[in-house]
Amino acid sequence: MASSRSMCPVPPQSGCWDLFCSVVDNFGDIGVCWRLARQLAEEHGISVRLWVDDLHSAGRLIPSLDTGQASQWVDGVEVRRWDASFPAVEPGQVVLAAFACRLPEVFVEAMARRLPRPVWINLEYLSAEGWVADCHALPSPHPRLPLVEHFFFPGFDPRTGGVLREAGYAARRAAFPVNGFRSALGLPPPVPGELCVSLFSYENAGLAGLLEAWRQASRPVTCLVPEGRVVASLAPALGAGRLEVGDRFQRGALTVQVLPFVEQRRYDELLWACDLNFVRGEDSFVRAQWAARPFVWHIYPQDEDAHMVKLDAFLERFGAGLDGGPRRALADFWHAWNRGQGAAEAWPAFEAALPALAEHGERWAERLEAAGELASKLVQFCELKIE
Repeated sequence: MASSRSMCPVPPQSGCWDLFCSVVDNFGDIGVCWRLARQLAEEHGISVRLWVDDLHSAGRLIPSLDTGQASQWVDGVEVRRWDASFPAVEPGQVVLAAFACRLPEVFVEAMARRLPRPVWINLEYLSAEGWVADCHALPSPHPRLPLVEHFFFPGFDPRTGGVLREAGYAARRAAFPVNGFRSALGLPPPVPGELCVSLFSYENAGLAGLLEAWRQASRPVTCLVPEGRVVASLAPALGAGRLEVGDRFQRGALTVQVLPFVEQRRYDELLWACDLNFVRGEDSFVRAQWAARPFVWHIYPQDEDAHMVKLDAFLERFGAGLDGGPRRALADFWHAWNRGQGAAEAWPAFEAALPALAEHGERWAERLEAAGELASKLVQFCELKIE
């Protein structure tokens, strides 16, 4: 498709939406935006124009994306490169600014000229904090132009925007063949008592101690590590100069295998194949919850430990219904992992709590369904606001 295209194609049954994504955390922002864009197109018949300021990062999640093209169609979504010099385009019926990204001023001016004016949504970060439900869907008039922005908060409370999950998720999970997935990685079927772990996190100074605990474990531990930032911590912890995709290390009871970067459609399968999943950011955090397996969240670090408030808010909500022992073990290990120290010391209690956490994961997934699905709630909200 030519990069000079200025109008969204609008099917008769739906409108055109513009979704803006400024990539901050490598894959977290684009991960959520790409999943949302696909779902809006596939399940709601919406023509989505996704503007991305870092196509290289997007390309890791979308293998068929040509990062050299300024405009292209992928999986029913029009992906556009968001350059500093923004083209003259007609805004769509709905404009989504993901994670408070600042829209190009020329585009905002075009929104003000469009009649009827677009529904303008600021899609916020996911949070379990109590104030989110009170702020969800609040309007914010533009100080100069005849535009109103609405804040849309994903969340775990039915009064919020919910979380993303595509319609076919449950069927895919039910049909997933664990042994077939392991075989494709060159792994044998799981042995009795084996603990299979996926490790997708930020760099972590506490990793070396945790790997040592797994090396000395009384049962086999298989650690699958998708290519990413944590590999920088993994190499020195294993005494390796440099790790590459396909490398496998055996250290006592521990087997570590470095996987290729897992594109988004297959990441769910990695979570389903494991007994415990370490995740980071927002997109993998949500997918780990839907997987209904024990998981450890490495939240994106913020200045003055502001992220720990968000971590504790989720632990408080997620831990409701857990017995005291597993609940304490969960909080202790998550805190240790996020602070980069003490994970090895907190591991025995956390490992003992894994069976209880596995049962709790199934119950939590049911609670997530009750909170609602983000794409559907977003469409319903915008339909009410479209003039």
